[in-house]
Amino acid sequence: MDIKKIMCACGSGLGSSLMVEINIQDVLKKMGVEGVQVEHTTVSDVKPGAADLFVVGRDLADFIKGVPAEQVVVLNNIVDKGELEEKLREKIG
Repeated sequence: MDIKKIMCACGSGLGSSLMVEINIQDVLKKMGVEGVQVEHTTVSDVKPGAADLFVVGRDLADFIKGVPAEQVVVLNNIVDKGELEEKLREKIG
């Protein structure tokens, strides 16, 4: 999958999604992946075409049903960089 934009979403678009955005940037750097735009937002902005990949916590998975499953990463623990890296590697390669 060609990923150019990743969108992290949480209920308010401020707290946890910003933290996940920072973690994604760290993990992408570790993976040697460049040229991917990462931003945080509210779940209400999550819709097909808004990004190539959407990252949300397990508690918000039900709010993004309109997006194809292959474009979604659901985190069981939003602070676990190991889980994040594993799931990003599955999507990015």
